[in-house]
Amino acid sequence: MNPDGVPRKVLFVAGAGRSGTSTLAGVVSRLGMHVPLPEVPPDDSNPRGFSEPQWVVDVHDEWLAEALVQVSDSRPNAWFDTGRICSREPARIRVSEWLEPHFDQHPELVIKDPRLSWFLGLWRVAAIRTGATPVFATMLRPPAEVVGSKQKYYANKLGSAHLAASWVNMLLHTERATRSVEGLGDGGAGQGRVFVRYEDLLTDWVKTTTALGHSLDLQTIIHTRSDQIREVHRFIDPHLRRVTSTLDDLALPKRLHDLTGQTWEELNKLADEGGDTAEAHATFDQLREAYVELYEEAEAISRSTAEHARLQARRRARAEGADEPRSLADRVPHDVRAAIPPSVRRGMRKALGRSREPGEQ
Repeated sequence: MNPDGVPRKVLFVAGAGRSGTSTLAGVVSRLGMHVPLPEVPPDDSNPRGFSEPQWVVDVHDEWLAEALVQVSDSRPNAWFDTGRICSREPARIRVSEWLEPHFDQHPELVIKDPRLSWFLGLWRVAAIRTGATPVFATMLRPPAEVVGSKQKYYANKLGSAHLAASWVNMLLHTERATRSVEGLGDGGAGQGRVFVRYEDLLTDWVKTTTALGHSLDLQTIIHTRSDQIREVHRFIDPHLRRVTSTLDDLALPKRLHDLTGQTWEELNKLADEGGDTAEAHATFDQLREAYVELYEEAEAISRSTAEHARLQARRRARAEGADEPRSLADRVPHDVRAAIPPSVRRGMRKALGRSREPGEQ
């Protein structure tokens, strides 16, 4: 708790990229919550800014590269790969030590990054170790709009089916990861998290953000000032939904289409008051099992395609290796090299810093 009596909290803004996470983080930061600096600079895909700490993005990129996991990864097993990193004590210490000094700036922080969901367990533990309460806000936007926005602004060439599947994978596991954990000090079942529809945020940000603040007991939001409210009015653009499409527009395989639609329907219920129940959790557990079954079936059927891609990659690597320029010594004919006395060759190698180890030919 800081001298003003406001307890430490970290609001983690989760959800798929292009689902409104930047908008929500931008709103709460303008209302007074602190985004640790430096921030990721704006670009053409998000000219109003990302409200993302650069350190968070960098460390997530580092860990995803190590785990061989993509930001939009549709593999259920990818969660096990990132989970191994989440369980590492050095990683937890690293994050908690990074968090600690930022509370000197403000007792209520906001952490947002589209990669965040892959490491929510780690961040939860790290926040608690600093004496802060972790709370979660997951942004909800129709999956067809998320897919369309990624294809438009990220030049994503992986196809609608892959992007829809990665959305299902991301949201189903984010729902599971943000449930309260008994004994970790972040509330009982159904507490410590909210689900926010992107449309609601754009239509009436005051009502939506006020409800979020009271649900998560964020003192900065509850006691915001009038000048901060005016700043958010200038920030929010009701026309931010520049991509609108429906699930039918994606032409997905039927089972994936149905599962994506069911997932979206159930997630919408979580955004309603009283919708985050044990019964809802059971439904999401079933949906997650259904997705794993669908993915494993598709993976088994497409095994030949994966093997073909692996062989093609090996062939390309060999071809690239054959095209590499040879060293100067390799270009000297063997009979010429053989005519040079061994003592001279050894002296030349030593002068060039290429001395051979004992026993090396």
